[in-house]
Amino acid sequence: PDGQQYTNWRVATSLESLESEKYLFGRYQSKDYDDLIDHPVEMGIFDVGTFHINNIQHDIILTGKHRADIIRLCDDLKLICQAHTDFFGELPNIQYYCFLTMVVGEGYGGLEHRSSTSLLCSRNDLPLKDQPQTAEYRNFLALCSHEYFHTWNIKRIKPQAFMPYDLTREVYTEQLWAFEGITSYYDELSLVRNKLITEEHYLEMLAKTITRVLRGNGRFKQTLAESSFDAWTRFYKQDESAPNNIVSYYAKGTLIALGLDFEIRKATQNKKSLDDVMQILWQGYGKQKTGVPEKRIEIIASEVAATNLQGFFERYLYGTDDLPLETYFNSVGLKLLSYPADSAENMAAGKAKIENKYHNTPTLGAYIVADPLGAKLKHVYDNGNAQKVGLSAGDIIIAIDGIKVSKTNIEKIIQTYPIRQNITLHAFRRDELLQFELQLEASKYETYYIETNTNADTAALKNKQIWLNNIQK
Repeated sequence: PDGQQYTNWRVATSLESLESEKYLFGRYQSKDYDDLIDHPVEMGIFDVGTFHINNIQHDIILTGKHRADIIRLCDDLKLICQAHTDFFGELPNIQYYCFLTMVVGEGYGGLEHRSSTSLLCSRNDLPLKDQPQTAEYRNFLALCSHEYFHTWNIKRIKPQAFMPYDLTREVYTEQLWAFEGITSYYDELSLVRNKLITEEHYLEMLAKTITRVLRGNGRFKQTLAESSFDAWTRFYKQDESAPNNIVSYYAKGTLIALGLDFEIRKATQNKKSLDDVMQILWQGYGKQKTGVPEKRIEIIASEVAATNLQGFFERYLYGTDDLPLETYFNSVGLKLLSYPADSAENMAAGKAKIENKYHNTPTLGAYIVADPLGAKLKHVYDNGNAQKVGLSAGDIIIAIDGIKVSKTNIEKIIQTYPIRQNITLHAFRRDELLQFELQLEASKYETYYIETNTNADTAALKNKQIWLNNIQK
């Protein structure tokens, strides 16, 4: 663009450039419309970090004010990308890859493309020079890992229904649990396998996913296959009742992937795993540019395990049973434990310090957001204190026993009361002031953490090493 204010502007995209140098304004080309819309473009002022995987240039593009240690970021991303490339045995046919990252005050998300990914992150997510690794940075690394894994799993290995993708209508498949859930499983698992995070931190991240799934009663009302199929109509059109009525094919899909991995390892004495399923899908479908038929992944998993896994899929994919997570973790010398959290936002996991304050502590049983009038209920959870007394999503609680409340203090005030104490709440529903009499009940033990089983036998500890270190038996 003309003008002094554009002097430092550059272009970042994985579109094929007809110019001799990268980042220049000029002519770019695509093979067809499908190719064009799968290469996002960033134009403006940004910072670039570069590394190479199998001699293919990879860039991290940071747009927005930040103080990130780009060298450290590139070193970590290189480990992630190399690990996924080694996992599948090769890079797809790409000439260049870029992580297009918009840095903002608050934000998080990503969308995969065939040779790039569009990311949104908070400044606090990025690493600072000479500073210890933070939970926020681990989450960002997992996001980058997730989108890069998609370079194979969804951009090349695709449901048959997406071949070709019809942009004129919604396209339905029951397989999103595999393309998003399996990707979500490996995005964090690969970090611990490659020593980017510790075992303790990995188990914290996994426990948060377990907490997210097991807190939602929607898992008893919608199967994972239905969640995949209903993505257009329910998952991406969530209302205030969503936590009680639907299940995420991302989060529960992660647990299905974990369960499938453990089932295959058990059936083959650790000679095979979910890794083998993914490599078969790459060789047989991704490289061949052939869509994966419905239920084909289930057949491949049974073939890899050399046993019929139909019962597993009927119960956990097409049914609403909870996975036997305790059994899986026991087999690798770990214990799945839980405690009652002090609020719906408390997803704390890992080696939780269970203090007396967590026991027999009442909470409202709702997800609370700020409102100028008081504490607004965004979601009211099944069988919680709020639902039992008749409170609904959208209600704004303004006082408890005559004391004004807000998002920041309402749970703290409730926790000052003993269990079975009667309290009076005043709340606005639309423009009507209502009064509720509530007898407080204890919070549920539905915040999960994973710790080492000190009584685990040698075989279980060996299984854990094989699983977390990707050791081939």
